[in-house]
Amino acid sequence: MVGIVIVSHSWKIAEGVKDLAREMAQNFTGLVSAGGLSDGSIGTDAQRIADAILEADSGDGVVILADIGSSIMSSEAAIELLEDEGQEVNAVIADAPIVEGSICAVVEAAGGGTSDSVLKAAEEAREANKL
Repeated sequence: MVGIVIVSHSWKIAEGVKDLAREMAQNFTGLVSAGGLSDGSIGTDAQRIADAILEADSGDGVVILADIGSSIMSSEAAIELLEDEGQEVNAVIADAPIVEGSICAVVEAAGGGTSDSVLKAAEEAREANKL
């Protein structure tokens, strides 16, 4: 099963997106959030993200959805950190909106999708019209 990591500068946002996405696939267990800093303040932490990647990874890869700016850089740093530690990492960062992309990714992953199809589902959420 492909794992999904939600990265936000805010713990509340990451947890909220995780809760919402889980509603679409209640039995999906590969969903992990990595929001905020360890003290609950706003920010991103590459080590927290790396830990979340390891937690979400069941061997079929991990798709990361991140909110803005340095959350992408911290996610890239987390992947590099794991690689530098000798971990075999199959994680990619989706170029997708965090809420809609997470929901689409979770639905695809829960249905048995591959890492490529989960990434594609998340990124296709960019094109969704709301009206």
